[in-house]
Amino acid sequence: MRRLLSLILLVLTLSGGTAAWWLNQPLTLSAETLDLSIEPGTSVRGVAQAVNDAGAKVDPGLLYWWFRLSGKDRQIKAGSYELDAETTPRSLLRQLVRGEESLRVVTLVEGWNFTQVRAALLKAELLKPTTQGLVPDLIMNMLDKPGVAPEGRFFPDTYLYAKGSTDLAVLKRAMRAMDKRLDAAWAQRQPGTVLKSPDEALILASIIEKETGRASDRPMISGVFNNRLRIGMLLQTDPTVIYGLGEAFDGNLRRSHLKTDTPWNTYTRGGLPPTPIAMPGKAALMAAVQPAKTQALYFVARGDGTSQFSANLDDHNRAVNKFQRGQ
Repeated sequence: MRRLLSLILLVLTLSGGTAAWWLNQPLTLSAETLDLSIEPGTSVRGVAQAVNDAGAKVDPGLLYWWFRLSGKDRQIKAGSYELDAETTPRSLLRQLVRGEESLRVVTLVEGWNFTQVRAALLKAELLKPTTQGLVPDLIMNMLDKPGVAPEGRFFPDTYLYAKGSTDLAVLKRAMRAMDKRLDAAWAQRQPGTVLKSPDEALILASIIEKETGRASDRPMISGVFNNRLRIGMLLQTDPTVIYGLGEAFDGNLRRSHLKTDTPWNTYTRGGLPPTPIAMPGKAALMAAVQPAKTQALYFVARGDGTSQFSANLDDHNRAVNKFQRGQ
């Protein structure tokens, strides 16, 4: 009987030109914007009621029959939506059928370390902080990567998420993205590369990412590091030293720091460090596996964002005097 009354009400309300008026009349909202959450498996009647429960002053029965009579009721998609002052019954149905969710974004930046990633996720709007307070090892266990260090394992990009999503879900997507990018880069590695595994490529790429922001210099810097690794020469790269110092680094790299041994100090230890030191982007990943063909073993910053490369120590010292000491 109640359903029949609702149908009669709909027919009466939507007769003639009244139908077009109601379907295109903005809903009265209890706030400037409303968040509407439709869970998977919600019935059409439940969707109509959820709209009302969210704060839209509309008869759920009337809305239900509009959904039914439209013929699109079975196309309504679960998700998180946002209603605003311009939302009408017609535009609401279109929004629900198209799955036009209210999405937020969080950006993970190339060169960030895991601490910076976690800080960004904690600040992200309406993202549930399910990993807050957890140690990195436990987070990696939750991501099905037990025993893997989290550093560098997430691809830097902008990620969309719906209200109610978790930071763990974003991390999982970023991790899968990095796995995909790393596999693609490793498949395109140069024959005879000194790198022994995709993990080594990821570590080297993270160093390249921190050494320069100039895209054109990345293959050359990779060439220097590949040359050094091939002949057993220390990498002697400052970003690894800084990473190893952790919170002890105050922004001023001193000579004493270069002598302070940590697993990441490439002035005191040979080869690659044990883990990446940051998140490399696609360009750094490709540079790691496709280094420039060069005899260079040294490079120094020119001060304009580019680097000066040298094949021997004498030329390098002259470059240091010119670009670093102004001599």
